[in-house]
Order: sequence, then structure tokens, then C-alpha cells
Amino acid sequence: MLKPDTLALTVVLALLTALGPLSTDMYLPSLPAIATGLRATTGQTQLTLSAFLLGFAAGQFFYGPISDRIGRKPVLLFGLALFTVASLICAFAPNIETLIGARFLQALGASGPIVLGRAIVRDFYEGPRAGKELSRMGTIMGVVPAAAPILGGVIERISGWRVTFAVMILFGIAMAAVISLRMPESIRKKSEVPISFGAILRGFRLLLGHPGYRTYVGLSMLTYGGLFAFISGSSFVLQKIYGLDELSYAFSFTFVVVGFISGTYLAQHLVGRRGLDGTIQLGVTCLAVGGATMLTLVLLGVPSSLGISAPMAIYGIGVGLTMPQSMASALMPFPERAGAASSLLGICQMTFAAIVGILLGGNLDASAIPLPATIATTGVLALALFLMTSRARGHQPKG
Repeated sequence: MLKPDTLALTVVLALLTALGPLSTDMYLPSLPAIATGLRATTGQTQLTLSAFLLGFAAGQFFYGPISDRIGRKPVLLFGLALFTVASLICAFAPNIETLIGARFLQALGASGPIVLGRAIVRDFYEGPRAGKELSRMGTIMGVVPAAAPILGGVIERISGWRVTFAVMILFGIAMAAVISLRMPESIRKKSEVPISFGAILRGFRLLLGHPGYRTYVGLSMLTYGGLFAFISGSSFVLQKIYGLDELSYAFSFTFVVVGFISGTYLAQHLVGRRGLDGTIQLGVTCLAVGGATMLTLVLLGVPSSLGISAPMAIYGIGVGLTMPQSMASALMPFPERAGAASSLLGICQMTFAAIVGILLGGNLDASAIPLPATIATTGVLALALFLMTSRARGHQPKG
């Protein structure tokens, strides 16, 4: 069985949290081809990403609170099964409307493993150790978004985008087998709160009453919002405006992935000395610098795609430093409600990112400027939020 403080458990949890990046990044090089093949507009095709995030947010409403009540493992298996079935529908989608709907359903399944991966970390670890574990998971997970666009580009060249979803099906089946056979139940004490819509809302209201929780959720929202802007918009900007082909785009996407992996690696070594907030401070600074640099280079008319990709690597470092520590800090005050706290964090994060993606999607055809403007805005706002909330972050919970 998988045990705490082992590399095997870290790898499995990392792969669970990688389900989201796998579901988005691997088909990014195929977005223009999907638009052509299904006779869809750029905005319609981009909705397959935003629908995924909306489904992801909706699914997280239930997974955490239900897992607090009945346990992590059965809820994990349900989510993986739903993800696998939805991926099958995606693979055979006859039109863009079906693909958008199937992506929403796929996200409902994918949200469970990601929510519960964070909750399991909180079940097993506390304080900076939890932040370090999330950073370790991020380092391992970073391999997926690095390899996924390249794999997706190769698949697109050889056999088309539908095979991409076949790979997702295989991944879902493999993870379900590992969880079924090797994953122990991690929850120490199951919640006695009855599962109902009203009870879930009351639990969420309690969480939002904590000023520190609100602050760290806000930091996570802004950080991921800028990252998702790049995920959803970069294929159109770099391929249509800068003229990259599928594989060139896939390799340019690795800039942000390498940055993210570097950030999570740095966080593992910094969090013990600087603490969670000290590491976040460095991270939000990178977010602001990366976003502002990208916007400046695009406004100056730099013709190379490196004007987008290189600053995004700096932003990626900020994501790796900020997000794992913000998540750990948000969950820390609530050991008995780790599932619900993880769910609400994910709902806020993904809903915000989906809104960013929808607003960005309608402005990508004519100019590259909306993409760096969005990323710069989220980065600067994350830095401002951190600097303005020292009292809230220092608020000590009752537990």
C-alpha cells in the first residue's frame, strides 16, 4: 500500500493533480484543427476550455464535502470513472456543441481527483511540510504539461485530435487501477455533518468567514487566472499571429512548464527557511515581473514569439512558488474540513479562470495584446493583494 513520506505516494498524488493539465494541455496544439474540422469559430473552440473549467468548478462543489463524510477513496474512483467515460464521448464528438458538453462532463470527473489529491496531502501533513509536499507534487506534475503539448502535437500530425482523447481514456483507466489496488483511505475522522446542499453551503460560508482563507484563495485565483489565460489563448496567438506550427508551439509551451517546475523546486528548498508567506512573496513578485515584461515587449512590437514565451517562464516560476504554498496555507486552519476547503478553493479558482478565458476568447483573432495584458493584470493584482493583506494572513484560526 502507498504510505506517507514515500516517493510512490507523492508520484500518485502528483498524477492525480495532473489530470487537469493533461486534459487541457495535450489538445492545445489541435485547437485550430478542431475549429477547422468541426467548422467552429475561434470563440466556440475556446469554449471547450472554458466549459472544462466551469465543469471543474461545479464538480468541486460536491467532491470535497462528500469525501469528508464517506472517505476519499470511493469518491476518487467515481471521479476517475466519470472522467474516462466523458473522454470517450469527446473522442467521438460529431460537432463542436457535443465536444463542449463532453468537456464539461469530463471536467466533472477530473475535478474529484484534483480536489482529493490536495485533501489527502492535508490528511497526512501539516504546516510547511504540507507546502513542501505540494511543491514536490508540482515538480513531478510539471512533467505532464511539459510532455502533453508535445505528445498532442505529434498525435495531431500523425492521426488527428481524436486520438488525443484516447490517451486520456487510458490514463483514467490506469489511475483507477492504482487507486483501487494501492491507495489507503487517508481520512482520520469522517465528518458527521449530513450531506445536503444547505449543509455544504453553510460549511463554505464558515470557510469564507476566515480572513486568511479568503486571502490565500484570492492569491490562488489570480495566479491560476493568468496561467489559464496563457493556456487558453497561447495556441491562437503563437500559431495564428506569430506563425508557429503545432510542434513549434508545443515546444514554446515548455517555457512556462520549465518555469513552473523551477518554481516548485525552489519552493521545496525555500519554504523551510522563509516559511509559506516568505515563499509566496517571492512568487507574486515573479508573477508581476513576468506579466509586465510580456506586455511591454508586445507593446514595443518585438516580432519574435520569445516576447511571449520567455516572460511566461518568469510567470511560471511565480506560479510554482505561489500556488502550492497558497493552497497549503488556505487548507491549514481546517483539518476537519480539508475536503470542503479544497473544494471551495478549486471552485473559486476555476470559476475565475473560466471567466478570464471567456472574456479573452472573443479578443484573440486580431491582436496579441489582450493575452499579455490579461497576464500582466493578474500578476500585478496578486502582488498587490499580498502586500495589502499582512493582517489577514497573520490571523490565527481556532482550528
